[in-house]
Amino acid sequence: MLIDLKQFEVWFVTGSQHLYGPETLEKVAEHSKEIVQGLSHSANIPVNVVFQPVLTNPEAIRKLCMEANSTGNCVGLIIWMHTFSPAKMWIAGLAALQKPFVHLHTQYNRDIPWSDIDMDFMNLNQSAHGDREFGFIGSRMRLNRKVIVGYWQDEGVQADLGTWTRAACAWYDAQGARIARFGDNMREVAVTEGDKVEAQIRLGYDVSGYGVGDLVDVVNQVTDAEIDQLVKEYNERYEVAPSLRRGGSQYQSLLEGARIEVGLRHFLQEGNFKAFTTTFEDLHGLTQLPGLAVQRLMENNYGFGAEGDWKTAALVRAMKVMSAGLDGGTSFMEDYTYHLSHNDMMGLGSHMLEVCPTITEQKPSLEIHPLSIGGKADPVRLVFDTRPGPAVNAAVMDIGNRFRMLVNIVEVVPTHEPLPKLPVARAVWRPQPDLKTSATAWILAGGAHHTGFSHALTVEHLEDFAEIAGMEFLLINHDTALSAFKKEIRWNEMYYLLAHGLR
Repeated sequence: MLIDLKQFEVWFVTGSQHLYGPETLEKVAEHSKEIVQGLSHSANIPVNVVFQPVLTNPEAIRKLCMEANSTGNCVGLIIWMHTFSPAKMWIAGLAALQKPFVHLHTQYNRDIPWSDIDMDFMNLNQSAHGDREFGFIGSRMRLNRKVIVGYWQDEGVQADLGTWTRAACAWYDAQGARIARFGDNMREVAVTEGDKVEAQIRLGYDVSGYGVGDLVDVVNQVTDAEIDQLVKEYNERYEVAPSLRRGGSQYQSLLEGARIEVGLRHFLQEGNFKAFTTTFEDLHGLTQLPGLAVQRLMENNYGFGAEGDWKTAALVRAMKVMSAGLDGGTSFMEDYTYHLSHNDMMGLGSHMLEVCPTITEQKPSLEIHPLSIGGKADPVRLVFDTRPGPAVNAAVMDIGNRFRMLVNIVEVVPTHEPLPKLPVARAVWRPQPDLKTSATAWILAGGAHHTGFSHALTVEHLEDFAEIAGMEFLLINHDTALSAFKKEIRWNEMYYLLAHGLR
C-alpha cells in the first residue's frame, strides 16, 4: 500500500480587506503567489501548496472554507494575513471549516528597508499587526491550530510547515478509515479496550469486528501458485533458516505462513482496510499466529495492534502516513523487559512476533520457533535488531472523558551482547530523561504497554497530529520532572472537564 503525499494539497489562504484599494490588493496577491511558489519547491514540504485568491470579505471567506471542506485532496489550510484583516470577517468561515489549518505568521519581506520605509510600505506589510488580530479570533473561538513564526524562505519555517502537513495528511487519512479487528480484545486486558463509537466521532476511523472464521474462509481460497510466488520472494529477500527451505523439515510451516499472508492481504485489500488487529487467544481455523504476515503488511504501511488493540493499530497507520518518504521506519512495539544496571538502565522493546522490518538495516532472518503461548503450531517470523539512533515511542489511551497521547523520546543502542536465544525482532533503548523517571511518568499517565515506534518521526509530528485531533498530549523528554509532570496531569484533567463549558 503505497503512501504518496503528493496526491494531497494544502491551500495557501491570504487575508486582507478592501480598505487598502486595488493596487495594494494586487501586490498582496502577487506576493502570496511568490510565497506559494517558494513553498511548493521546498524539499521539506511533501504536499502541493495551492494558491487561493486573496480574501477580503466574510462571504468569500466562508465560501472558500466550504470549498475546502468538499475538496477531497485538500488536507488543510495555511492562513496568513499580509495586511490587517478584521477578524469578525473570519468567524463564519472558521466556524464552518472542517479541515485543519496552520497559522503562518510571516511577512513577504525579510528585513525592514531602513532608508526607504514609508507609509505605503507600512500599509502593505502589516503581518505583525494583522496576524495578531487573526490570532485573537482563533483563540476566542477555541480553535485547535498550530502557529508558525518566522520568515517563509527559512528552512526551519518550511520544515515546521512540512511537519504540520504530514500530520494533516495523517488526519485526512484517518477520516473514514476502516480497521479490521479479527477476534476480540485480549481477555481481561484494560488498556487495549476503549470506546469505538467515541473514537469514530472524535478521530474519524471505524473499527469493525470480524470472526477469525471470516479470515479463514479467504485464507483457504489461496492458490498454490500464489503461495509459491510469495515463498520465492521470501528466499530472495531474507536469510531463510535451513529447516524452512524446500525439502527442510519445517518447510510446510513456511507454506502455511505464506498462505496466511496472501489471505490476510486479500481480505484487507478487498475490504479497503488501512489497519487491523489480531489476538493469539482467538486463532480458530488458523494453524499458526500471523507473525510474518503482520510484519510484511506493516512494511506495506498497514497499521497494526496486537491482542485487539485497535487504538494502536490506528496510531501506527497514522505514523506510517506521517513518515512517508522520510528516513527511518515505523513499527508496532511493546516495552517488554528492562536492563536495570545501576549505571546503564535500558528497556528492551519487542513483541511475540509482530515488529515491522522497516526499523532495521539488517537483512532479516526468516526463522521458526515455538511461541510458548496460545497452544498453536510454531509460527514463522522475521528476526532482526533495530538500527541504533534517536526514536520516539507513542501510545494512545482512552481514559474515559478523552483520548490521551503519550510520547517518550528514546535513543536506540546496540545490544551489549548477542541475543542468540531470543527469536524475535527487538530494540534496546535508553529513554529520556532516564528509565526511572520515564517509566514512572509513563505509568502515572496510564501509558499503554503497546506503542507506535518510529525513527522517522519527531515529537513535533505527533504533537501536531494530537493538536489537530483535539487529543491530550503528554511528553516525556530530557526536561521531564516528576513533580511537574504530576501537576500537568492534574491540570489537564481539570481543563478537559471544563473545556466544553468554556466554549
